[in-house]
Amino acid sequence: MSDFRQPGCPVWRRLEGVTPTAEYEKTREDGRYEAVRSRDARFDGAFFFAVETTGIYCRPSCPAVTPKRHNVRFFATAAAAQGSGFRACRRCRPDAVPGSADWNVRADVVGRAMRLIGDGVVDREGVAGLVGRLGYSARQVQRQLTAEVGAGPVALARAQRAHTARVLLQTTGLPVTEIAFASGFASVRQFNDTIRAVYAATPSELRAAAPARDRAARHTATPTAGVPLRLAHRGPYQPGPVFDLLQREAVAGVEEVSGESGRRVYRRTLRLPYGTGIVAVQESTGRTGRPGTGSGGWLEARLHLTDLRDLTTSVQRLRRLFDLDADPYAVDERLGADPRLAPLVAARPGLRSPGTADPDELAVRALVGRAEAERLVQRCGKALDAPCGTLTHLFPEPAVLAEAAPDGTPGALAAALADGAVRLDPGADRDDAERALLAVPGLDARTVAVVRTRALGDPDVAPPGTAVPDTWRPWRSYALNHLRAAGDWENDR
Repeated sequence: MSDFRQPGCPVWRRLEGVTPTAEYEKTREDGRYEAVRSRDARFDGAFFFAVETTGIYCRPSCPAVTPKRHNVRFFATAAAAQGSGFRACRRCRPDAVPGSADWNVRADVVGRAMRLIGDGVVDREGVAGLVGRLGYSARQVQRQLTAEVGAGPVALARAQRAHTARVLLQTTGLPVTEIAFASGFASVRQFNDTIRAVYAATPSELRAAAPARDRAARHTATPTAGVPLRLAHRGPYQPGPVFDLLQREAVAGVEEVSGESGRRVYRRTLRLPYGTGIVAVQESTGRTGRPGTGSGGWLEARLHLTDLRDLTTSVQRLRRLFDLDADPYAVDERLGADPRLAPLVAARPGLRSPGTADPDELAVRALVGRAEAERLVQRCGKALDAPCGTLTHLFPEPAVLAEAAPDGTPGALAAALADGAVRLDPGADRDDAERALLAVPGLDARTVAVVRTRALGDPDVAPPGTAVPDTWRPWRSYALNHLRAAGDWENDR
């Protein structure tokens, strides 16, 4: 049985950090080809492969006949494959896979840039906006992204726009022209050219080729009914603990969790760059692939947006909230080797470390607690133009909170968030953000640790003053979630 069918770490991942040599590259690519030959879904999104004889690129688990090794090229991103002239496979839809866990975890400039691009910064602010947030020159960012992922910021944003356009074409009945601008394209011509290049089809042909499920959803997907989505994840996923946490923390007016355990629905309001949104996510998960292949699944969601240009941003924020881009195999392998954690990992494989849909909101809530957060919503939150059941408000913006309640630690935190002294966006430097948070008068280290874990998505945080083994690195956030889920963590907040 191949290394890729075993639960342990594959050869090419064990080689990460080794100085690149011709032998190293050959070993890594041979390992990747073995993943393709085995149709191993564990590596969907970790890399892509393209077939030179067909001009098509795929995810590793593509069910098509395995190509010959000498015809295969490997790419770190879909954008890199597209930039080399390959078009997306219509069978495996490689643009729909979970994002690479590397960009979700890494704290360097490439990881920060990938998270900002995913959040739509290039579409909204251009490359200048991206590099301004990163603190590097455009040339440095272009060079580092190209070296690491095979594509620059413009190409990466273009690939993301193409994916958003495909989702809207195949799941909604919106006019093509409206979809072009909602996806972030500057013109209909640019939209048409990109769709032809990426999918080898016109927008109308791509819409007609939608799977049966998407065609059925199209009849009910309207701006008022919302956009139906499948939020894909790799490997096992434990929705119960995530929904338990969301239910405990739910702030009235902004969030609600309804239904019985196992069939709950989480709903919340979203403040987005172009408007507002309401999202509903189901607890039950869908499954894909064959048993024993490491295939992942998805969470069903529906987005109601006042402006469809916010689709990409809202999806990325939901993915961070539910930690859908994590690599459960890497996490479980490391933590499962610890005697204390091994039975917990076996009982809950794929346990996630939830993030947040709004980092600034999370920071304020971590400080003041649920009851005070609900009072702030009623006092300072912006009422929705069209309330939806119990969802009536957006959580107040930092600037509004700083003006309404300027005194004390909450006021100081809100002011720091409002004026940019504390940055918690997807591209924020985690160490810089922690130092800025600790400089806020009255903000304690334990609250800062919560913010670093949830708002900044750091997978390796332990509360200060606690004895946590270094052998749990770099997944200490996940280790503590296992202990919490098992009721074995007395030092929780």
